[in-house]
Amino acid sequence: MLTVRTLGALRAALAGFRADRARVALVPTMGALHAGHMALVAAAREPGTRVVASIFVNPRQFGPDEDLGRYPRREAEDAAMLAAAECDLLWAPTVEAMYPAGFATGVTVGGGLTDVLDGAARAGHFDGVATVVAKLFAQVGPTHAYFGEKDWQQLAVVRRMAVDLDMGVEVVGVPTVREADGLALSSRNIYLGADERRRAVAMPRALAAAALAIGNGGDVEGALGEARDALAGAGFVVDYVELVDAATLGQAEPGRPRRLLAAARMGGTRLIDNLPVK
Repeated sequence: MLTVRTLGALRAALAGFRADRARVALVPTMGALHAGHMALVAAAREPGTRVVASIFVNPRQFGPDEDLGRYPRREAEDAAMLAAAECDLLWAPTVEAMYPAGFATGVTVGGGLTDVLDGAARAGHFDGVATVVAKLFAQVGPTHAYFGEKDWQQLAVVRRMAVDLDMGVEVVGVPTVREADGLALSSRNIYLGADERRRAVAMPRALAAAALAIGNGGDVEGALGEARDALAGAGFVVDYVELVDAATLGQAEPGRPRRLLAAARMGGTRLIDNLPVK
């Protein structure tokens, strides 16, 4: 696996891939990789495809009181994992390479996708996500890009952007990878203390119970309230537990795919998760 840090080196490597008539797939990450990221690489690996993974801790998607400074950075270990997963190229730009002096452009996705849920809780977060992903798409020129379904709202935002801006990239969602007890894998799970980690399993359990109740025709608000109570009882401070339209993130309507999304803080760690609802 080749690692590149400059646009010139990236373009040279990509030119070699395309000279071989290879399709290029992109797996964008912020590093601190785990089995969930490896599932994205595995999904991207198809005959005739070269897989490019990016590692970039994007400062534009962190708020002033968030964990940019302590976000885990371990490029050597991450690179070894990617190489073992048969990734072809690691694009690991610096902040200066991604946002050079004078950078003054941003991407905003509207349509109600970015001012609800995490968008309401984290002002400006999805502008930062959309901007960096747009840059990665422009830099790499992939035909396909792979994102985890754990970050469901992010996936919806990136899909909308790719369609609206005619980017020619198929945005592929890959199912959430979980621990044996059901907790969704996340780079932020390492922040959890042992007791917090034990109690954090309340999140997938509360969502599973609510999804089952709603899917069986139960009262939606009652099920959501019970999920919030279960999270609070486990020691979470709840940001939201909501049932939404899976594509628009607006009000869930009969006959359309629905998604149950939650975000809550366990100590100093903010966790998110989601499940489909029948």
